[in-house]
Amino acid sequence: MTKAIKILGTGCPKCKTLTELVQNVVAENHIDATIVKVEDIMEIVAFNVISTPALVVDDVVAVYGRIPTKDEVLAILNQ
Repeated sequence: MTKAIKILGTGCPKCKTLTELVQNVVAENHIDATIVKVEDIMEIVAFNVISTPALVVDDVVAVYGRIPTKDEVLAILNQ
C-alpha cells in the first residue's frame, strides 16, 4: 500500500533537510510512497501544526517542530 507522505513547511532550511531525509529513507528502503511538499500556509494550518517542519503520513501528523532521526523516520513509515 502506497504511503502518502507530506512535508509541511514554508521552505526553510530545516524543511528542506526533512524533505531530503524522508526521500533518502524512502529510496534506501524501497518504500512505496508519494512525497508531497506542502508550502501553503493555509494547508499547513489545517493540520493544526504549531511549528514546522512537520512530517505527515497518511494524513496523520507524525512529527513537527524538529527533524527526526533517520531511524525514527523509518520506524514511522513502517507502522
